[in-house]
Amino acid sequence: MRLSRSLALTLGSLLLASFGLAACGSEDEPGDKRLTVYSGRSENLVGPILQEFQEESGITVEVRYGDTAAMAAQLLEEGDRSPADVFLAQDAGALGAVSKAGLFADLPDDVLQKVPAAYRANNGHWVGVTGRSRVLVYNPDLVPESELPASVFELTEEKWRGKVGIAPTNASFQAFITAIRVDHGDDRAREFLSGLVANEAQVRDNNVLIVRDVADGKLAVGLVNHYYVFGQAKEAGVPVEEYGAKLHFFKDGDTGALVNVSGVGILNKAASDPDARALVEFLLGTRAQTYFAEQTFEYPVVSGVPTAPGLPELAALEVPDIDLNDLDTLQETIQMITDAGLA
Repeated sequence: MRLSRSLALTLGSLLLASFGLAACGSEDEPGDKRLTVYSGRSENLVGPILQEFQEESGITVEVRYGDTAAMAAQLLEEGDRSPADVFLAQDAGALGAVSKAGLFADLPDDVLQKVPAAYRANNGHWVGVTGRSRVLVYNPDLVPESELPASVFELTEEKWRGKVGIAPTNASFQAFITAIRVDHGDDRAREFLSGLVANEAQVRDNNVLIVRDVADGKLAVGLVNHYYVFGQAKEAGVPVEEYGAKLHFFKDGDTGALVNVSGVGILNKAASDPDARALVEFLLGTRAQTYFAEQTFEYPVVSGVPTAPGLPELAALEVPDIDLNDLDTLQETIQMITDAGLA
């Protein structure tokens, strides 16, 4: 399997870091309560809640942060030699790829049952932690609401030339392209990617930069996850309704309305480790779910936790009929994006 050059370089640096940390870990005293977490979610999003778990449980959590695709690739490369106990991923595709390689242990039924079936693995290997909707973010001064596209596929049309921001190295964009492959086939996905290139889509390194450029009028629209607008409004110190970038949710089951999950799985080596299970249960508990709803503005996946004000309810979104378990061909999608000249 051939990785893109950027992914290979990222993987190489992560592997070097892993060797150094593994050497330090060998000096742990017997009886230490310690977990190694590979996180494809950024530290600013999950660091505070992992720190809270550590303080409450007394379990030391050593976290290695990186791009979700790169962390999944590292796990696939390391296999059973990996020091990781838990993988916290940005999307279901990366979780599925690790599951397909046989690296995840079965999660207990009582843990799985906390989350609706649509947001967990059919084989019981991983479970969703938060929901995140794909959206089109737009600047209302540049694009009137009445002129917003009905389908994400319209973004390859001439009227959007040079106006669309994308982050092709982001795991959520990669999962979205995988969803197109599942929903419409590989040829349609290649056509969409080549259409974005031909239409001079504006590439950014991440979703935050897309949202900021839309708010500043440097981009008309961009493809991101919903919560970035809320986060940038908070950082700017303004109510989300007054922020310069707005959310457009695609309707009628359009693939652009994919709801993915961030999620978690336990590696085989930690299958019987109560500390690993404790972390998963904590992430699905009311405190962590409330944190994600109120602080990162994601959708809680456990019942009884309110959605952030200003967001439509998760059940009200008109999502495509896509099984998240089918988003597990991550490397094929990365290669397709690379072949299109976007990475």
